[in-house]
Amino acid sequence: MNQQERMQVLGYIEKYSAEFSKLTADVMNRVLTNTMASDGSEPPAGLVMPEQGSVRINPEQFLNQQMQFMQQQQQLWQSASQAFLGGNVETLIEPAKGDKRFADPDWDGNPVFNYIKQAYLLNAQYMNQLVDSMEFDDPKLAEQVRFYTRQYVSSVAPTNFLLTNPEVCKEILQTEGENLARGMDNFMRDLEQSPTEALKITQVKSDAFVLGKDLANTEGGVVFKNELIELIQYKPTTEQVHSVPLLILPPFINKYYILDLGEKKSLVKWLVSQGFTVFMASWVNPNKQHATFGFDEYVELGAIAALDAVCEITGAEKVNVAGYCVGGTLLGITQSVLKARGDNRINTCTFLTTLFDFSEPGEVGNYLSEDSFAVIEKTVKTKGYFDGRVLALSFSLLRENNLFWSFFIDNYLKGKDPMPFDILYWNSDSTNVPAAVYIYYLRNMYLDNQLKHAGALTICDTPVDLAQVGVPSYCLAAQADHIVLWQAAYKSAQILANNEAAQVRFVLTESGHVAGVVNPTDRGKYPHWVNDTLAADAESWMAEAKQQEGSWWSDWRDWLAARAGEQCAAPAVGSKKHPVVGDAPGSYVKVRLDHQAL
Repeated sequence: MNQQERMQVLGYIEKYSAEFSKLTADVMNRVLTNTMASDGSEPPAGLVMPEQGSVRINPEQFLNQQMQFMQQQQQLWQSASQAFLGGNVETLIEPAKGDKRFADPDWDGNPVFNYIKQAYLLNAQYMNQLVDSMEFDDPKLAEQVRFYTRQYVSSVAPTNFLLTNPEVCKEILQTEGENLARGMDNFMRDLEQSPTEALKITQVKSDAFVLGKDLANTEGGVVFKNELIELIQYKPTTEQVHSVPLLILPPFINKYYILDLGEKKSLVKWLVSQGFTVFMASWVNPNKQHATFGFDEYVELGAIAALDAVCEITGAEKVNVAGYCVGGTLLGITQSVLKARGDNRINTCTFLTTLFDFSEPGEVGNYLSEDSFAVIEKTVKTKGYFDGRVLALSFSLLRENNLFWSFFIDNYLKGKDPMPFDILYWNSDSTNVPAAVYIYYLRNMYLDNQLKHAGALTICDTPVDLAQVGVPSYCLAAQADHIVLWQAAYKSAQILANNEAAQVRFVLTESGHVAGVVNPTDRGKYPHWVNDTLAADAESWMAEAKQQEGSWWSDWRDWLAARAGEQCAAPAVGSKKHPVVGDAPGSYVKVRLDHQAL
């Protein structure tokens, strides 16, 4: 930009800044006042800092890093000075592979922006090197410090500010500042629709898709409903089906339709086409009335109630059950309870990206400490639930540049509307979690890691022992999963394998927590690895595993079909006792939080 263009940009920014500040203050005051009046809670405490602990720094290494940093900064300034006089810009540091923030040509071609970019990258490198050189007594503290350092470094990137992002500057000139006005509108809308604890940035507009039409559109009916679940039975598309039906328990911290993501990506639709009778539990989006719902209720009113209905409708004595993420954790607990009661209706278990051993909780664990738990517990007990929008933000910040700052730039600085994208639509469609089950989950599993110990937890008046699951079990993990580390999922599978009857099959898919699972066979985007032997540890298993091209879906289908009984005539949807009370996807999944500023 020349001097005239810079002055124009500054003029447009000044024009809108006063109005923006006034609007922001007004909305913040209104939202906070409404919240305080409605639930009596205290103002949000903000991010809780990592736990305290001992740390040591090597003085010699620290001084060497500091000296190198100063030399690089001096070299960069000399290079920039020459570039301002018409010379070439020397490249001292490049963005990491896959970092798309600096893709605009001006980051390299314009001396000013090139200097800003390289200065930032050098500072970021120095901060990360400094943290990496620290020696912590507590490994968890080390991970937390690295995580929060990364969050800070990402937040101060020049791409996140009006005057230091060339794409934004060009947008201001081209639209004569109208992008700033649109960005203000986008920000105010998001602020009004956000809880006080977090800013919920729109990733996809709430009207971009319609449930039952664009997504969650596999044909079926709601055949059972209580205060916690709607049970969907999908209409068969084959004349013959396997006699053993399949019940799916999705995570209750998300909505189920990630597994029914439109015709081309729907795992549900594909399973139906393969001759399985499929049932899906759709969880209620809870409010204060569900505050006391804990794992007892999720087992009895959720998993077991669904199992009862499936058996009655189909007449089956055995049911194959699959659980995804915390739905898998719930399935393991449920089967332990049923086994203790002498109930053997579950024929096989499938655990998709599931944890039982929480010793390696992934990046999610960085949010949790005794101090942060105390704040969370107080807030959640006051509200009666944990706000799903806060949970969604927490997950987005695990990939902050892709899932938070990129939308901050596009929506607010450039004033653009987000593009329709099915997975991000689901990701933005948040669901609350009842206070009782959320607090119990964090305390007993993430913090104290009690679930892996036989009898340490009592649920439904029954000591939980996962080694008693005792049925053939299929365990899937995802190689790049940052929520459920695949090595941790392997440890969890080993708990099941303590009972030989479990006959554990462990499969690893490429990609992450969502994309690795939602990997249709006709695309076969990501391969998977199989190994019929459950080795002593994850690395040993991987060393002997064989890579298979294409989706893991086919492997699971074959495993499931071998345990799904003989072929029989496809059943009708519902029964006399459990008639269809509504079309899929039901009503629970349609309850959104977008317009509830709590």
